[in-house]
Amino acid sequence: MIANLSAFQMAHPVAHPNADDFEPDGTWYSMVSVRGSLYAVEPNHGEIDKITPTGQITRVADISASQGHIVPTAVAYYGNFYVGNLNTFPIVDGSSKILKITPSGQVQTVATGFTTVLGVAFDHEGYMYVLENTTGNLFPTPFTGKILRVTDEGVQEIASGLFLPTAMTFGPDGDLYVSSVGFGPPPIGLGEIDRVTVPPVN
Repeated sequence: MIANLSAFQMAHPVAHPNADDFEPDGTWYSMVSVRGSLYAVEPNHGEIDKITPTGQITRVADISASQGHIVPTAVAYYGNFYVGNLNTFPIVDGSSKILKITPSGQVQTVATGFTTVLGVAFDHEGYMYVLENTTGNLFPTPFTGKILRVTDEGVQEIASGLFLPTAMTFGPDGDLYVSSVGFGPPPIGLGEIDRVTVPPVN
């Protein structure tokens, strides 16, 4: 064991946990490595924490303090941390967003209008890509996931029809790799990795 995240959460509660949707151990979802330390996002309580190789845990930001129970899920690092949120059910299209969180813990909304965000990634040119799990439905629905690219000109759809995608990363070839069939019946043995070729920015 490197670090006990459950014990840390119990000893350092966030400002606004949701009583109706609370798990004492949290539901840690995504993590990035930056300069030798790990940074993990926890959706249930609403926080991003730093974990050093020696097991020291410190809170970077209590997202619940300024945003409430928005279920932050996905994190990417590009000079700052960029965190997307799933939000609660039933799904409201366009209700998710991207937060920029500085290493010192300042939280700022930088993009809005997304739905059920479960992945964030940056390409080598600095363009941000957002993975949406479900669109156009009140609850998670297969074949409605999308990948969007954010540019100075707006938001461009890169891929659609994804089957309950749950995470996304760039490969060394410049393509996006997406984990699909991340949940939903029957989940055993159906999970897959999909490759998405990224078109050039117009």
